[in-house]
Amino acid sequence: MKIRVGQGIDFHRLENGLPFWLGGIAIPSDKGCVAHSDGDVLIHAICDALLGAAGLRDIGFHFPDTSNEYKGIDSKILLKKTHELIKEKKIDIENIDCTVCLQKPKISPYIPEMIKTIASILLTDCENIAIKATTTEKLGFIGREEGIAAFATVLISQQRGI
Repeated sequence: MKIRVGQGIDFHRLENGLPFWLGGIAIPSDKGCVAHSDGDVLIHAICDALLGAAGLRDIGFHFPDTSNEYKGIDSKILLKKTHELIKEKKIDIENIDCTVCLQKPKISPYIPEMIKTIASILLTDCENIAIKATTTEKLGFIGREEGIAAFATVLISQQRGI
């Protein structure tokens, strides 16, 4: 069995009056992400981690923000397409570990729903996905509530000779 690790990172600017999507769910907030898609930084980081671990480049290569096809797209669709790409290579997801950096809103109450949503798209058990949240203690652009960041690390496996 071949084991590989991938990491993904995504950042977005936050602005008043936009919807806030994170982990595939809408979360009540005064601010949302400025983005070509729905701006779901958590799903974008997971996509990048999976694609990187599989040696399939990055999210921008597969779903460019210069394409009208992806304008305003639900990031759950991007995650599903990413999953299809890695399944073509006979890759299994062992686990996903994520951290979201955001001053507010507090997302802890929404984490179980995010995990269920992501697990259902990736056809894996909820226990294989961890999502943690932290602030930057009011430091930097995240602390000033100007932006959000998400980090994802994945472990995948693939049968040898495939």
